[in-house]
Amino acid sequence: MLALLRGKSDIMNSQASRRKLSSVSIIIMAALGFCLSGCQTPDSRASGPGPKRSFEVTKTLFGRTAEGVAVDIYTLKNSHGMVARIMTYGATLTELHVPDRNGKLADVTLGFDNLEAYLKGHPYFGSTAGRVANRIAKGRFTLNQKTYTLATNNGPNHLHGGVKGFDKRVWIASTRVSDVGVSIDFTYRSVDGEEGYPGNLDVKVSYTLTNKDELRIDYEARTDADTPVNLTNHSYFNLAGPGGGTMLGHELQIDADQFTPVDATGIPLGENQSVKGTVMDFTKPTLIGARVNDVGGDPGGYDHNYALNKPAPAGLSLAARVYEPKSGRVMEVLTTEPGVQFYTGNYLDGSLTGKSGQAYVKRHGFCLECQHYPDAINQPKFPSVVLKPGQTYRQTTVHRFSVRKG
Repeated sequence: MLALLRGKSDIMNSQASRRKLSSVSIIIMAALGFCLSGCQTPDSRASGPGPKRSFEVTKTLFGRTAEGVAVDIYTLKNSHGMVARIMTYGATLTELHVPDRNGKLADVTLGFDNLEAYLKGHPYFGSTAGRVANRIAKGRFTLNQKTYTLATNNGPNHLHGGVKGFDKRVWIASTRVSDVGVSIDFTYRSVDGEEGYPGNLDVKVSYTLTNKDELRIDYEARTDADTPVNLTNHSYFNLAGPGGGTMLGHELQIDADQFTPVDATGIPLGENQSVKGTVMDFTKPTLIGARVNDVGGDPGGYDHNYALNKPAPAGLSLAARVYEPKSGRVMEVLTTEPGVQFYTGNYLDGSLTGKSGQAYVKRHGFCLECQHYPDAINQPKFPSVVLKPGQTYRQTTVHRFSVRKG
């Protein structure tokens, strides 16, 4: 993917309202113009030469951390009006405005209007999770005959990189444009021993908004010592947009015949199981709310890894498709990763007030986190998450949007 830039280990952020602070806009004229006028269904995408279009990148001061470190937010806009906003705190996707079947844009992600709310703590809304996303059993793993102890920040287990994972770091950002779209590259150096992990890890996460109405996320990492790496984006989606209620009426299909059963703390039992004949089966389009209350555990709902039916181990292929009937919005998720964690906002309880004054209640949003399997560092039958010196970790996830007429 791209040569890594060095990152800063612990810069923090800043965020005042973009309505109050001045911004710097870069309008990049590109003689690209992919025609999307015919893209009304997931399978009818037309492409071809069109009129000259422009990409727009806007950088704005979003606020400051408690330490006084500035946090910037970048606004990406493609030639069809689709908008993505990503901030340097946590390399976090804060907004994603997508058209419905009538062409009306709405933000389809959960999050906050201000940096202060993010700094107070949140359930990883839009964040880049790492050094190891998902759970590590009992916060321990053994690598090269040495045992490492991590923070246990999710019951008895380690979750999403620890107490101060990648979601709570300020990343360095730069912009670029290509024939694909407009991009923001975020870089960060996770130093040896950070959150208990071995080795210095240089990480790059690139968000690209394309004129095919795709948000592409490319990841790259290199290390100077053996270390586990498993990165993902933790966005919560609700394709109905603000005021649309819960996402239980969304229709979901996951290209996976198997999932990884877990214990009461969310740790996989070590063997994949067929979804056939179970509440886990999304091999055909199914309402998320149809069986969500039949999933056992406390607080109930889906929080499971699906082993994707991938035609090639490292190829970019369709993982899931989601359709929201009222708006007509369709989101397809493509990834190079072997698994996707499907999560139904089980711990949202209305105590968080998000964008536009929305109270985020249980099932308000869903996550489709493309990644390696949970606890893979401790599960020899799972695809390995160990990165070695001289190797480059690479993966790509694409969120592709379109509409159905009805």
